[in-house]
Amino acid sequence: MNSVKSAGTDQTSAGRPQRRLGRFWDWLPTTVDRRVRVAAWLNLIFQTVLVGTGGAVRLTASGLGCPTWPKCTAGSFVTTPEMGIHGIIEFGNRTLFFVLQIVALIALLFVLKLRKERPDLFVLAVIPACSVLLQAVVGGITVLSQLNPYVVGLHFVLSVVLVVLGAVFVYRTYTAPGPRERVVPAWFAGLTHATSFFVAITVLVGILTTGSGPHAGDHGSARNNLPTELMEHVHSWPAYVTLALTIVLVIAAWTRGITAPRSALSWLFVVEGVQIIVGVTQARTGLPGILVGTHMVLACVLAAVMAVAILQLKQPVRTSAVARDL
Repeated sequence: MNSVKSAGTDQTSAGRPQRRLGRFWDWLPTTVDRRVRVAAWLNLIFQTVLVGTGGAVRLTASGLGCPTWPKCTAGSFVTTPEMGIHGIIEFGNRTLFFVLQIVALIALLFVLKLRKERPDLFVLAVIPACSVLLQAVVGGITVLSQLNPYVVGLHFVLSVVLVVLGAVFVYRTYTAPGPRERVVPAWFAGLTHATSFFVAITVLVGILTTGSGPHAGDHGSARNNLPTELMEHVHSWPAYVTLALTIVLVIAAWTRGITAPRSALSWLFVVEGVQIIVGVTQARTGLPGILVGTHMVLACVLAAVMAVAILQLKQPVRTSAVARDL
């Protein structure tokens, strides 16, 4: 009799994990609800915050606060008192990678049951879930290369790409799936894409400019030996072209009745204006760390808003209401 009870208890215990897993699976979203959108927003926010903390590492000369990788020191995975504040800052940035990885995995879980009807969301969730580890590896190479400015630049490029994809992920959670068609005139779409090209050039030249400046991440790290003052001027040229093109787009959107990308372009103009003010101020005040860090984060925000503006050039076919050619 006791053996029968024991067997029944064992079967009940064995079935509990399966029932819990089943309840969890049933709880996962089957539509794009608030949970999906919150997860997408958190992914975007943490991707951007990571740029800010990475900038803090560089601008406080804490890039080698943990002088090795994947350990912080030869004998410890975490910072030690001997590493001081620089070790805390660098280790804090490394820790944020794990937080971001958790957020990315949660976002992936929330779209897992939507992978057939919303493959776009599934792909946009898979990329950060996989690329966070790639970023960690590139960060490790950055440390092992003693903060080579070109490796540091690659690290930032990957961060910008992930922020842009995060913005696309958020945008897609608010739009219907299916075929899309252009809802703006062809010339307007072409001008918007041209603006995005100059945004990319501005960011890339900005990376080279920063790599020539005083903020190497460590006092003994190499620079790219480009003339900083000249690079600041070269960096400003595509930035001003971007601003000019954006002004044309904003005026056209409001005067020609082009409503779809109007909000994104207006925000793009605001971000560019703030970015230019910060850039000019930092150049004239000796590149203070707080302004350089702000400039870095704004570069990611600029790229993200530009991506949304491009996405708004097309809308789902069934909701399109504007002629393709005006």
